[in-house]
Amino acid sequence: MTQRCPSSSGVSDVSSRQSFHLMETPPAAAAPAGGFFPSFLLLSFGTLVAAVLGTAHRLGLFYQLMHKVDKTSIRHGGESVAAVLRAHGVRFIFTLVGGHISPLLVACEKLGIRVVDTRHEVTAVFAADAVARLTGTVGVAAVTAGPGLTNTVTAVKNAQVAQSPVLLLGGAASTLLQKRGALQAIDQMSLFRPLCKFCASVRTVRDIVPTLRAAMAAAQSGTPGPVFVELPLDVLYPYFMVEKEMVPAQLPKGLMGRVVFWYLQNCLTNLFVGAWEPRPEGPLPLNIPQASPEQVQRCVEILSRAKRPLLVLGSQALLPPTPATKLRAAVETLGVPCFLGGMSRGLLGRNHPLHIRQNRSAALKKADVVVLAGDVGCFMLKLVEGLQGQMWASDWAEELRKADQQKEQTYRDKAGLPVSQHLNPVRVLQQVEETLPDNALLVVDGGDFVATAAYLVQPRGPLRWLDPGAFGTLGVGAGFALGAKLCQPDAEVWCLFGDGAFGYSLIEFDTFVRHKIPVIALIGNDAGWTQISREQVPRLGSDVACGLAYTDYHKAAIGLGAQGLMLSRDNEDQVVKVLREGQQLCRAGHAVVVNILIGRTDFRDGSISV
Repeated sequence: MTQRCPSSSGVSDVSSRQSFHLMETPPAAAAPAGGFFPSFLLLSFGTLVAAVLGTAHRLGLFYQLMHKVDKTSIRHGGESVAAVLRAHGVRFIFTLVGGHISPLLVACEKLGIRVVDTRHEVTAVFAADAVARLTGTVGVAAVTAGPGLTNTVTAVKNAQVAQSPVLLLGGAASTLLQKRGALQAIDQMSLFRPLCKFCASVRTVRDIVPTLRAAMAAAQSGTPGPVFVELPLDVLYPYFMVEKEMVPAQLPKGLMGRVVFWYLQNCLTNLFVGAWEPRPEGPLPLNIPQASPEQVQRCVEILSRAKRPLLVLGSQALLPPTPATKLRAAVETLGVPCFLGGMSRGLLGRNHPLHIRQNRSAALKKADVVVLAGDVGCFMLKLVEGLQGQMWASDWAEELRKADQQKEQTYRDKAGLPVSQHLNPVRVLQQVEETLPDNALLVVDGGDFVATAAYLVQPRGPLRWLDPGAFGTLGVGAGFALGAKLCQPDAEVWCLFGDGAFGYSLIEFDTFVRHKIPVIALIGNDAGWTQISREQVPRLGSDVACGLAYTDYHKAAIGLGAQGLMLSRDNEDQVVKVLREGQQLCRAGHAVVVNILIGRTDFRDGSISV
C-alpha cells in the first residue's frame, strides 16, 4: 500500500519538513544580522584589491618588476619600425615628412630602405598601392598626424576596394596628450576602422614589433587589404627626449605635485621598459584562402558539360602564391575564351587567340557557363588539373574572335574621321599602341580619354597595367607611376592621363625630378570633363562645371624640372615622331609630359558616366 501511494506519503513528508523549517526560520534570520558587516567588509576589501591590481597592471607596474629601462640608451622606436619593415623585405617607404614620424624615416634610411617623399600624402599611399599590386608584398606609406592622415583617406579606400595589401603608418600626438586638444590630435582610429582590416595604436615601445608583424600578416591574409598602425610621438623618439618633454626637471612641492610627478615618471618608465629586448621581427604565417576539393570538383563537373564556356579573370587571380607565368599556362591549357580585367590585363600578352577584348556584354549573354575567377590563381591550376585534356568546339571561340575583329574595324573607321579641332583621340591612341615598346608598363588615370584607351591600347604582358580599380578614383596616376617605376626599373612607365585627372598629379613631377624617376605622361587634353559632359549636356541641357581650358601642361612640367612636348593639329603628321622623342628623353633619365590637344568624337556615346 505504501508503494502504491507515494504521492500521499510524499506530501506528508514534505509538509513535515516545511513545518520544521518554518519553526527554525527565526534563528536563521537572526544569524546574518550579526555577520552582515564582516561580509560587506570582505567584499569591499576584495573589490579594492581587484581595483588596485587592475590599476597596477594598467600602469605597467608588474611588467616593470621583471624588466628594465635603459635610461642611457639613445635608441628610439623608429629603429624598431625600420627593423620590422626590413625583415619583411620592404624596399621602399613613401611619405610626406612630418615631425611625428621623423624617427622612423631616419631609421629606414639607415637600414637601406629607400625613403621616397611626395608632395601630397595621397600620392604616397597610391605609390604603396602600386608596389603591393606589382610585387605581391605589402606596400608601405608613412604620414604625419591629423591632416597628414586625413589626406590619405581616398587612397586607403581605393586600396580597400581594390583589395591591395597596404600598410599605413600614421603619427599621432603623445599618448598623454591624446583627447586633450593637442595639435593635430584627432580620433584617428575611428576614422580608419571602417577602411582597414586591422587598426592598432601602439602604446609602448615594446609593442611596436609585435603590432607591426600582426599588421603585415593581416594585410596579406584572407582577402588582402589596407591596415593602419598609429605611432604616437613618445613611442618613436628616444628616452632622453621624451623625458625632457614629459617629466618636470625638478620634483614639485606638495603632495599633489609629487603624486603627479610619480605618475608622469611611471608613464615614462612604462613607455620604455623592456623596449630593447630581442624579439622576432620576421613575417608571421599567412592565411591564404584555398578552394576545397569539393568546390573544385563541382566546377569541373559544370565546366565539362559546357558548350559555350567563358572565363573572366580579375585582379586577385594574380595574387601570390601562384606566379603569373603558371596562371597563363593554366589558362592556355584550359583553352576557354577569356576576358581580362584589372591587374589581369596583359596576362596573355598581345593578340592571343583566347583573349577576347570587345563585346563583353554580348558574349556573357551567349555563354552557357561563365567562370568568374577573381580569387588567387591556385584555383585555376586545380581546375585545369581536374579537367585534364577537356576540349571545346572551336566554333564558339571563332564566333567571339570574329565579333572582336568587326568591332575593331569600326574603331579603325572612327580613327579616320575628322574632328572639329585638334587631333582625333582615337587615331592618337592607335599611334600610341603602335609606338609602345614590349617592356612598357601602362598607368591609366582619367575618364573619357582613358576609357577610350582601354579599348585601343594593349598591355604587353602580365602586371603591365595599373588602373584604380572598382572605386574609379581619379588622381592615382602619379602615385601609381612612382611605385611602378621603382618596382620595375627596367620597364618604360607610360602614363595615360585625361586633362582633368592630370590636375591631381602635376605637382608630383617635382617628385619624379628630385628622385630621378623617369616616366612619360601622355595627356589627352580636350579642355573639359568630357566623360561627364557627354551625358550631362544632352540630358540636362547644360555643360555647367564641365569646362576646362587647353592648358599648357607641358610648360608647367618644364617649370617643375621635367621635359615638356606638345602635339596639336599644327604637327599632326609628327605624332609618332614626337612620341618617340619623348621616349628617348625618358630613356635618358628625364620625366616627360606630352600635352596632346584632342577634339571630341562620338566614340563613347551612350556609355554610362557618373
